[in-house]
Parts: sequence; structure tokens; C-alpha cells
Amino acid sequence: MLDRLFTAPIADVWFSLTNPHEMEKWIGTYTGQPSTGGVKFRMTSEPEAEWEYVSILECEAPHRFLAESREGPDQMRVFCHLSEAGGMTSLTLGQRLHNPSEATTLGPGWDYYLDRLIAARAGKALPEWEHYYPAHAGYYRELVVPAKSA
Repeated sequence: MLDRLFTAPIADVWFSLTNPHEMEKWIGTYTGQPSTGGVKFRMTSEPEAEWEYVSILECEAPHRFLAESREGPDQMRVFCHLSEAGGMTSLTLGQRLHNPSEATTLGPGWDYYLDRLIAARAGKALPEWEHYYPAHAGYYRELVVPAKSA
């Protein structure tokens, strides 16, 4: 799970997370009607990414979102929780790991995308993937599988 704090109303942050045009600025876009429980999503930040079906398992605007894509060992289940207090909105994003070793790529990946969200909202240059991976892989490996002490 990763957290970010925004000086913005919860509805504004929710819009950045769920509107296909706003999402395209930092991660990807979707087609379809989320109210049906499914959409097609494509990560526009990754040139070779293809459209994939995403099931929307839970959506309680503007506080909670749970989605699942793919099947079997490649399945991804991602959630977002938002809360607002004192003019600030807190976002917690999490993804279920199938294997602890996935943390070495998924941790830096979600850090990268959340920092892209922050930059896109601020109208700043988006960060570069090379600054996240492999540079932060060891940090996430240690969070999940700590090194043995002597």
C-alpha cells in the first residue's frame, strides 16, 4: 500500500482517478460505462500496452474503488481509498501480491504512477521510470522479505 496527500477536495482527487481524460494524463484511459461493472482499460503511459478488460468490483464515490483485471496468475486487484480532512485528501492505493518477490517491481511501479498523478495534477513534467526502477527495487524487497540479520 502506498499513500499520497493532496491539498485538494476529495471530489477533485477522485475525478483525477476516475475520469478517463484526466487518467490519460498520468496512467491510461478506459472506454465503456463503469456503472455496468466493467470497462476496457489501456495504459497510455506504456507504448506497447493493449486494451484489457477490467472488472469494477466496488465503487463508492468519492471514497473507495476496487478493480480487477486479467485472470489466473496474472490477475491484478487494485484498490484506492480516499479520505478528506482539514482541506487535505489522503489517497491510499494498494495491490494484492501473488508472490512477495513482486514487490520489487510493483512497489517502484506504483510509486512512479502516483508521482505521475501528482505531476499531472500540478501541470509539471512527468517523472522518468528510470528514476524508480531498478533504483528502488531493493527498498521494496526489504519491506517484504527482510534480510537476515547476522
